[in-house]
Amino acid sequence: MSDGQSTWGGRFTEATDAFVARLNASVSFDKRLYAEDIDGSIAHSAMLAKQGIISDEDAAAIHDGLEQIRKEIEDGTFQWSTDLEDVHMNIEHRLTALIGDAGARLHTGRSRNDQVATDLRLWLMRCIDGLLEGVDALQAALLDVAERDGQAILPGYTHLQRAQPILLAHHLLAYFEMFERDRSRLVDCRSRCAESPLGSAALAGTPFQLDREHTAAALGFNKPMTNSLDGVADRDFAIEFTAAAAIAMVHLSRLAEELVVWSSQEFSFVEIGDAFATGSSIMPQKKNPDIPELVRGKSGRVFGDLISLLTTLKSLPLAYNKDLQEDKEALFDAADTLRDCVDAFARLIPACRVNSERMRAACDDGFVTATDVADYLANKGVPFRTAHHVVGRLVGWCLHHGRTLVSLSLEEFQQFSDAFEDDIRQAVTVESSVSARTSPGGTAPVRVTAAITEARQRLSNR
Repeated sequence: MSDGQSTWGGRFTEATDAFVARLNASVSFDKRLYAEDIDGSIAHSAMLAKQGIISDEDAAAIHDGLEQIRKEIEDGTFQWSTDLEDVHMNIEHRLTALIGDAGARLHTGRSRNDQVATDLRLWLMRCIDGLLEGVDALQAALLDVAERDGQAILPGYTHLQRAQPILLAHHLLAYFEMFERDRSRLVDCRSRCAESPLGSAALAGTPFQLDREHTAAALGFNKPMTNSLDGVADRDFAIEFTAAAAIAMVHLSRLAEELVVWSSQEFSFVEIGDAFATGSSIMPQKKNPDIPELVRGKSGRVFGDLISLLTTLKSLPLAYNKDLQEDKEALFDAADTLRDCVDAFARLIPACRVNSERMRAACDDGFVTATDVADYLANKGVPFRTAHHVVGRLVGWCLHHGRTLVSLSLEEFQQFSDAFEDDIRQAVTVESSVSARTSPGGTAPVRVTAAITEARQRLSNR
C-alpha cells in the first residue's frame, strides 16, 4: 500500500489497481491549484490555532512548511506523485514529511470535499480578476481605434447586405457594449463565487468549533456558505463562469468573422497587421487572418466546456460525488481559452489598418441612403408606407438604368413623387445620412463623440 493510499486506506485490505489509481488521479491538472490550496491551508491552520484546536507552535510550523512547499513548487523542485492522487494530498504528504505530526494535524475539521471546493472558488475569483483587466484592455483598444479611424464611413449591414451608412466608430462601440455586458457577467459571477465552503467538511459540518467567518475573511471571501451540503456539492459558480465565457466567445467570434470578411480582397476594409497574420506554404501572395480564424474556432471548445459541466452536474445527488473531479478541466480550459482570445484581440485590434476610402466607396456602390429618401418624403407629409413604396420603385428604376441616387436630377426624382424638392439632392448624400442619425444611440458624429467620451469615463472609473 502506497503512502498516498495510507491517508484513507485503513478500511481496505488490497492495494488499489494501478490502472484505477491512474484513472482516479487528478494531480496532472489540479496541481495548478497549488497556491490556492496552500493559502487555504494557512488560513485553516491559523483559525484552528485561534480556536485552541491546535497549538500556536503547530500552526507556525504548518505555515512555514507550506511556504517552503510553495517555493519548491515555484522553483520546479517539488516532486508530484500520481500515487497521491491530487494536489491536496501531494502537498499534505510533503508537509508531514517536513514537519512531522504538526502536518498531520492540518486536516482537523476539514475534508478534501470542502478543501477542493474552496480552492476552486478561490482560483476562479483570482482568474476573473485577471480577465476583467483583459476585457478592460480590449475595450480600451476598441476606443483607441474608434478615436483614430472612427470617422471613416462604411455601410452598415443587415443580412450581410448593405443597409445604411454608419461611422466605423459606431460599429466599434457596438462591440464595446457587448464586452461591457461580458464584464458585468464576470463581476456578477465573482460575487456569487465569493462564498467560502471551508468548514463544511465532508458534507455535514464538524463538531470542532470552527470560526468560518475568520477563514472566509482571511481568504478574501465575502462570507461562509450557509449550508454544508451545498458548500461541498455546489458548482453553480463553475457553470455560471463558463456560460459567461461562452457568451463572451460569441462576441469575440462575431468580431473575428467581421475581421476575416473585412480583410478579404472582396472587401478590403481593413488589413490585419503582419504580426497577426501568416502566409501560405505554397501561394506566396497569401496573407491569412489566422488569429481571427483561431478565435472564431476556439469559441466551439468553450461551448463544449459549458455542455460538459452541465452534463456532469445534471444528475448528481447531494452531496459530493467523484464525478465532480471532471469539473476542473472544463473550467480551466474555458478560462484559459477566453483569456488568450481576449488578450489576442486587445493586441490585434490596434494593429489593423483601416482602408477608409474603400469603406466609403462601398457606400456609393449601393443604395444605402434609400431609407433617407423615404424619411425625406415622410417629412414632406407622405405616409411612410407610401414613401417606402415610392423609393422602392425609384431604386428599381436606378438598377434598370445603371444609376445611383446621388446622380439623379430633381426632375428624375419628381417622376416618382411631386413631394421631392430641391433639397432632396443634399438629403441623399452619405454624409448627410450619417449626420442625420441624431437619435440617442445613433451614428451621427455628435452622438458617437459623446459615446466615446462616456465609454472612456466608464473605463477610467474602474
